[in-house]
Amino acid sequence: MSPTMVEHNGLDIMCLNKYCHSSSSSSSSEQDKKIFSKLRLSLSGEYPRKNAEFLSGQYGTNLLLIGVALMLAIAHHGPSVKEEHFLSFVTCLIILQLFWMMWYILVRDRQKNTRTDKDVHATTCWIRGGLTLLALLSIIMDAFRIGYFVGYQSCVSAVLGVYPVIHATHTIAQVHFLWFHIKDVIKSFETFERFGVIHAVFTNLLLWCNGVMSEAEHFLNNHKRRLSALGYGNHTIVHSEPHCNCTTSTCSMFSSSLYFLYPFNIEYHIFVSAMLFVMWKNIGRTIDISSNRKRLATKTKSLTIGPILGLLALASTIGILVVYITHVEESLKTRQSTISMFYIYSIVMLVLMCSAGASGLLIFRADHVPLDTTKNPSRQLDTELLFGSSIGSWLMSWCSIVAVLGTNSSPPYRWTNLVYSLFIVLEKYIQNLFIIESLYRKQEDGERDDPELPAAPEIFSVTSSMAPPYNGIINRAYETPDRACVTIENEQEEIGQGYRCPRKPSEVPLPVGNKEEEPPNIKRQILKNIAVFLLMCNISLWILPAFGCRPQYDNGLEQETFGFSIWTTVLNFAIPLNLFYRMHSVASLFEVFRRV
Repeated sequence: MSPTMVEHNGLDIMCLNKYCHSSSSSSSSEQDKKIFSKLRLSLSGEYPRKNAEFLSGQYGTNLLLIGVALMLAIAHHGPSVKEEHFLSFVTCLIILQLFWMMWYILVRDRQKNTRTDKDVHATTCWIRGGLTLLALLSIIMDAFRIGYFVGYQSCVSAVLGVYPVIHATHTIAQVHFLWFHIKDVIKSFETFERFGVIHAVFTNLLLWCNGVMSEAEHFLNNHKRRLSALGYGNHTIVHSEPHCNCTTSTCSMFSSSLYFLYPFNIEYHIFVSAMLFVMWKNIGRTIDISSNRKRLATKTKSLTIGPILGLLALASTIGILVVYITHVEESLKTRQSTISMFYIYSIVMLVLMCSAGASGLLIFRADHVPLDTTKNPSRQLDTELLFGSSIGSWLMSWCSIVAVLGTNSSPPYRWTNLVYSLFIVLEKYIQNLFIIESLYRKQEDGERDDPELPAAPEIFSVTSSMAPPYNGIINRAYETPDRACVTIENEQEEIGQGYRCPRKPSEVPLPVGNKEEEPPNIKRQILKNIAVFLLMCNISLWILPAFGCRPQYDNGLEQETFGFSIWTTVLNFAIPLNLFYRMHSVASLFEVFRRV
């Protein structure tokens, strides 16, 4: 056979091999192996990020809806679903979260030699300190629940005694987790960790819903009792006391004290769920090192007007609260005067807050500083929560405006209620813009690393903000091969950064630290005073509804227009959102104060 024939036949065989049976079998087996390997990879938990987020989000949402369904059944006070059923469900969720946190901490302890990425914007020490204080008050509330159970243990379910013990344990473990792991950016077991974190998020949301519902029911019963005493119909009041005598003399004290601690417990759980949600969004995220730096807290000078006005607002708020609570249940004339006093006081405070926020916005717009557009899940969540929680107050205010304009009755506080409602809408609009403008502006000063992050060497170029100005003098220290300098942060000093860098003698030595006195910045001082004043005012406007000053229940205008059931439903939705808005604004304004 000629070489040509061989070559031809060889070519023919190579072409035909694509269609022969043996080649087809081998290719199909390879394809099956690829499909099997992909299936095994997917079953091992390596889902795409969006799919894992979607699956875990659906899981958490359904957990919340199951709990809400149980709470709605309990609110009906029927014989089928009782409080102990709901508490049993919540206790199981808490125990599952405890197991997950223990597993997470053990895994992180085994991986302590490997570097863990951290998101420095996830939280700050002062936020965790505030949450620790709220957690302490929640533990005190659990102690009161245990004391209440001991008094009535002969006729109540054992779940009422087990739940506060488990809840207190959960609170302590969760605070530990928040202090040491909330900034972690999870890169291992991502799918499993997504379910664990979202479980913790919605467990805390469900505990928040339970607190809100219990507090709303308490205020609603008080409102019905007040209406019955004033002769406005005979409303059914649900008594939740057990059907037996208390074996101790402190049961009534424990029962009444619980409702003074509910606001702190409610704020604790909603803040924890927000922080854990940021951790959930950070799972698998690639951190941008250049933007992952804490902003440098600026020095505070001439901080007098803001704190003084804020303390005056806080002191007057406490006085208004005491007068309102003690006089609102008296005669009709006294009650109307008390409600009018509340509206006038609130209008004055809201006018001052609107003026302060508008002044801050004008100062920001005059500076023309560019906005910071880097990806920051924590800041994005702050923005969404500010606008989302504003909806409650806006709905309540527009309902009041419709009621005032449409009612036929004319109590003394009719038009002050209208002005108050309009200023509530305007104040939140201006304050939201002021906070968002502050959080999204780039800082003019240098930034410093978060002390919880491991130190890493950084190379500073001649154009670095830490380098001395050129001014016609060449600094040859930057021209040597030893250019890598480690940035160190001195915890005892407020000033920025120092150098630990070997360098040769030069004509112009490098400065150690930023020791120069900054010239007084009038705009910065004004903005800091505005932030402190708004912070104290938001605390004041949180205190009033949190501890019983709720004229929307007592003025009668909205109830006449919308009816008792519809208006009560609106209040049960709007007031918890308003309380969260005020507390979230306090946290955001403190961050504004530090960054200005």
